[in-house]
Amino acid sequence: MHTQEIIESFKSVIVQISNAFGTGTGFFVRDYNLIVTNDHVVKESSEAVISGTTFPKVSASVVFYDQKYDLAFIRVPDGIELPDRKIGISPVHDGDKVIAIGHPYGLKYTATEGIVSKAKRLQNGLNYIQIDAAINPGNSGGPLVNSEGEIVGVNTFIISGADNLGFALPSEYLLESLNEYAPFNGKTAVRCKSCLNVVTIDRIEDDYCPECGSKLIIPQLKDQKEYVPTGAALTIEKILEAIGKDVKLSRRGQERWEVEEGSAKIAITYNQSGFIVGDAFICRLPKQNIAAIYEYLLKENFDLENVFFSVTNQDIVLSIMVYDQYLTYETGLEAVKSLVKKADYYDNYLIDNFGALPRVEESE
Repeated sequence: MHTQEIIESFKSVIVQISNAFGTGTGFFVRDYNLIVTNDHVVKESSEAVISGTTFPKVSASVVFYDQKYDLAFIRVPDGIELPDRKIGISPVHDGDKVIAIGHPYGLKYTATEGIVSKAKRLQNGLNYIQIDAAINPGNSGGPLVNSEGEIVGVNTFIISGADNLGFALPSEYLLESLNEYAPFNGKTAVRCKSCLNVVTIDRIEDDYCPECGSKLIIPQLKDQKEYVPTGAALTIEKILEAIGKDVKLSRRGQERWEVEEGSAKIAITYNQSGFIVGDAFICRLPKQNIAAIYEYLLKENFDLENVFFSVTNQDIVLSIMVYDQYLTYETGLEAVKSLVKKADYYDNYLIDNFGALPRVEESE
């Protein structure tokens, strides 16, 4: 198959995964009706938000955790149909051409081509496929594909500070994990890292493996709690709930959220400098009538409260900014409500009255 054919064939198989800790990638395996990703992507959460080219963001249950192979399986929600791609069982050789597919840094669908630098590179007691195809945070859990369009591995980790030095878990490990979980499919289970037995949640005895007695980490256990925000992040999530947004679906990583209102998309970030920033990229400057738009935006900035306009290159951005020491639920709610409401209004108003251009949407 040609490279472009392979890349296109995987677009509807790949899913983006997000939770309170970050974003990653997964892919569908029809024979098991599961979405495969890395264990470190789901971060021991019982749920993850998934989205794809054929369905919007939806919450899905994590049903299997395998710390030995750094794998996790997600149940496919009802009503979602995904195509299948073959998992390769033929050996990988040094010099083979491969494609790494995923969502690096939260970006939608990126494919990088490279070669197998070393077919078997021992790391942490397992033989990984070492590749020179660029993979980055967010690629984790995505498929490594050969020139025949077969999935030959799961992109798993990189060595920090090294260029183009990535590692994928070979497909034989993935198939082993899938087959060992298959008899329990539908139940929540974990592979014990010590004895490697697959243990369903109903067999776990006081948080310990019934076979070897090792401590098991699984979020459904009563003393292992889900992510709970604190401080400013907790206030932000209460505000999002108050304006009718699903907080779990809104999470886009560590103290980052994204919500939609009408045709507007709003990104909210709580950054290390202590500022809560909300940005709505609402539309773009046209080639004509620019002076009139600038005049209007400056006038609006003089009259507006809580929100303000700025222009970044061609993008017209409506924003809020609150320092965390001054954030209260009441002031934050007023600011976020104002941003969400006005973003949905101004994108249409500037397009209809000043000839502004619609914002560029990323193609699937």
